[in-house]
Amino acid sequence: MSTPPRICYLNGQYVPLGEARISPLDRGFLFGDGAYEVMPVYGGRPFRMQAHCARLTRSLTELRMRDPLSAGQWRSVFATLIERGGGGDQVLYWQVTRGSEPERRHAPLPEIARTVFAFSTPWSAVTRETLAQGLTCITATDTRWARCDIKSIALLANVLLRQQAVDAAAAETILLRDGRLTDASAAAVHVVSSGEILTPPNSNAILPSTTRTVIEELAARSGIPCRAAPVSEAQLRSAEEIWLSAATREVQPVTRLDDRAVGTGRPGPLWQRVHAAFQDWKRELHGQPW
Repeated sequence: MSTPPRICYLNGQYVPLGEARISPLDRGFLFGDGAYEVMPVYGGRPFRMQAHCARLTRSLTELRMRDPLSAGQWRSVFATLIERGGGGDQVLYWQVTRGSEPERRHAPLPEIARTVFAFSTPWSAVTRETLAQGLTCITATDTRWARCDIKSIALLANVLLRQQAVDAAAAETILLRDGRLTDASAAAVHVVSSGEILTPPNSNAILPSTTRTVIEELAARSGIPCRAAPVSEAQLRSAEEIWLSAATREVQPVTRLDDRAVGTGRPGPLWQRVHAAFQDWKRELHGQPW
């Protein structure tokens, strides 16, 4: 039995993903002129939808664009993609670009029809090996642009930084700028020091992560001290535990950094508590209306 084609949403239409087409003069294609979001779906229920939509609206505002769809329209798109994706656990991706012009030009920024694209993909569960042994990561200088608070589709720096991890047989690249921790190439980074979870405060150098907020709430529920604070390179390298969090990672432990063990070299006790609380919360939300 053949597998039905994956469906995407493109400018008001639902079409097979392999048949979706945009203009080569689309500003997203030419300039990376757009913003995007990634959101997990658990049991057919989008997770933190309002927060993800709000972040997209903020990113677009910073790019001098209005969100072309209302909250109700986005909800309808998500519901259709989840249904056509078979329900269950998925990952939703959606993006808005400034649109297509007759000519390639940097400015002035045109008031034209936006290009709106979205699709879903099956959820990839965290492997038992990762949960039992943790991840190996490397560090690198943060070479991303100066507005990391915008979730821009212009991700070349992130791609090259992640490739450094691939070349080193590592899972992720953790970034340092001016002697301080910022992000990973595609995740937020949490450091446990003296039994307290520290995460760099939001700024232009940090993507305001929705999953990070979840971790902070779960830490509070679990009675674990947690705060936003600058993290020096020395604190990162001497941390008792290091975690990565992202929509597609949830929260994962880092047990080796630059070929040195983090803490005991095994997933730490605070990570185990927060990870368990995350799974419990998902079960609590399962089946609830959204």
